[in-house]
Parts: sequence; structure tokens; C-alpha cells
Amino acid sequence: MAQFPTADDTLVLPVIPVDFQWTEFPAKLFIFDLDDTLAPSKSPIPDTIANGLAELLERASVCVISGGRFEQFDRQVIRRLTVRPDLFQKLHLMPTCGTQYYQWTQDTWTKVYSEDLNPADKEHIVQVLIEGAHYLGLWEESTWGEIIEDRGSQITFSALGQQAPVDKKSAWDPDGSKKSRLRAFVAQKLPGFEVRSGGSTSVDVTRKGIDKAYGIRKLLAWTHSVVDEVLFVGDRLDVDGNDYPVRRTGLRCVEVSGWEQTAELLQALNMLQAG
Repeated sequence: MAQFPTADDTLVLPVIPVDFQWTEFPAKLFIFDLDDTLAPSKSPIPDTIANGLAELLERASVCVISGGRFEQFDRQVIRRLTVRPDLFQKLHLMPTCGTQYYQWTQDTWTKVYSEDLNPADKEHIVQVLIEGAHYLGLWEESTWGEIIEDRGSQITFSALGQQAPVDKKSAWDPDGSKKSRLRAFVAQKLPGFEVRSGGSTSVDVTRKGIDKAYGIRKLLAWTHSVVDEVLFVGDRLDVDGNDYPVRRTGLRCVEVSGWEQTAELLQALNMLQAG
């Protein structure tokens, strides 16, 4: 089996359609995006996803990687899972796009690493995000919660606030053009940082070279996994999407249009393994 490579555009494989007919159980490690892949944005995972993940954990290791903080993972995923405590050892959590990594050790979630930004960098990033949002006419006065959130290793701009209703977020930027404009503005002003379109209304900023591909390389090193044993599932695998860096690692990737398709995929995988 191939060893895990460095991120490289020449390694990008075609996306696997969600309705692909597997003839054998495809992986030992499954990696999932969170928002709009396992659940509606910033919402708890639905019962069908929770049950599917619980069953999958009986047969394989699972990682969830997304832009949110650990507290969001706890609320959206951990509290919704009904599994034996020992199965949490097979669940890997990578908040803030893999800039942090948590493992279950000694009956608690333990932070393995965190690629934190320093205070001066955080202040500069916040200033540029505010400047860009105002300049582009994207600063909203009526919001739900914080617009800019310090997640330690990541600064996140959420146009409508961190607690905005899903329907409001979906309607704000349906074609992603607003996020793309802000991302381009901020990236030009912050060449020493990684700037990405995040969720439906968000832009994320981390240290240069720190993205989902970085987090996954770290995960595979920790778990002693290789590319051929891993499958990634996400909803934004297009070139401008926040899941695209994963494709540059050479991993096989399945693209879904929402959590409903992920639920169908989990059901198919679990039936295949059971058979």
C-alpha cells in the first residue's frame, strides 16, 4: 500500500459518486466533514446519522473534521452518540479544520495538539476581516451571536453571527459568491496565512499551510494509517470548497449534497460490512 504523500495537485483523484456500488468494505478509517455532511449547519446530528456512526464505529475508526470549536463537536456529535465508552477510542475529533486534535484517553477527551495563533496575529486577522466585510458591503447589522470568533488556532468570520438560523444562512449566499469575494480580499491582505471559505456564511483564517490536508496527514501519522485504508466524505470537494485540500492528499473522496445522502451512504456501508 502507498505511504501517505505530501499534498500535491497531481495527486487529486476523481470524486467518487455517493451512489457508487461498493463490492467490499472500503476503509479502515472513515473521515467526515461535519456541517452539511453529518448535520445541518451547527445543528446536532440527526438520529439516522448518530445510529449509522455508532454502527460504523463497531467496524472501523471514524474521524470528524470541521471548522468549529471542540464545544461545537461536543454539542453536535458526542452528546448524540450512544456507544460503549471503549468505542470512543476509535473516534477522532479534529476541530478548527484540523488545527486541533482530540483523542479519548482515560475516560475523557484530551487535546493532542493545537496550532494556535499568537495574539498579535489574531488582532491583525480580525482587523482585516472587519475591513474587508465593510469594504465589500458584507457587514450585517442584524446578526445572531458573534460575527468574529477566536477559536484559538483559527479566526472565523460568520456574516450572520455564530448562532444564525440555518435557513437565514442558506439564503444569504446561495451561490457562494459573497464568501469568495471576502476570502479573496482577506487572502490578498494576509499572504502569510491560510484563508478559506468555511461554512455557508463563514471565512476561516489559520496559520499558513494549516488546513484539512495538514490535519489529515497528522491523523494518519498518529493512527499509523495509509492512503488506501482511508475514505473521506464531504460536501465541498470542488476546487473552491473547504474540503478540496483533502483531495490534494491523494485520498479517495466521496461527495455528498447534504447529511441525507451521508445517512444513505452509512446505511449502505453498514449493510455491506454486516453481510
